[in-house]
Amino acid sequence: MAQTRDVVELILEDHRRMEDLFRLMRSVEADRAAALREFSGLLIAHALAEEAKVYPALKRYKKIDDDEVEHGEEEHEEGNKALLELLEVDEVGSEEWDEKLEELVQAVTHHADEEERTILNGARENVAMERREELGEACIEERERHLKADCGALDNVRKIVGS
Repeated sequence: MAQTRDVVELILEDHRRMEDLFRLMRSVEADRAAALREFSGLLIAHALAEEAKVYPALKRYKKIDDDEVEHGEEEHEEGNKALLELLEVDEVGSEEWDEKLEELVQAVTHHADEEERTILNGARENVAMERREELGEACIEERERHLKADCGALDNVRKIVGS
């Protein structure tokens, strides 16, 4: 099966994987710590790739609202802070862990929903497929670079959040 290069579809695939990882992190039968490790890397790499390669390109399109793009970046910060709070909880599955997980789920789900309705729909309607595929290639490369550098590690998330 051919893998899509359309940046819109790639972002949507990441959002669906994050939802799957949320389900695993909530399940007492799953390896919740492993799911959190995968989620942490994916969230950080996804946001950094969007901010470096996708958002700046989309701001050039008149029909894609710059305020929505900037709001997306602010929501990345909120998600990163919520992720850091969860990563800093000592005991996976504790009451505190479950509370911090739900705060993370809420922040990321809110952002993904808004991004899908505003920025991604705007990209679908206003950006040619060839350009979306170019952005997809750039996004994949940037995301993979961050994942290889273990971007989701606690110390790196602390640096990104600035604490």
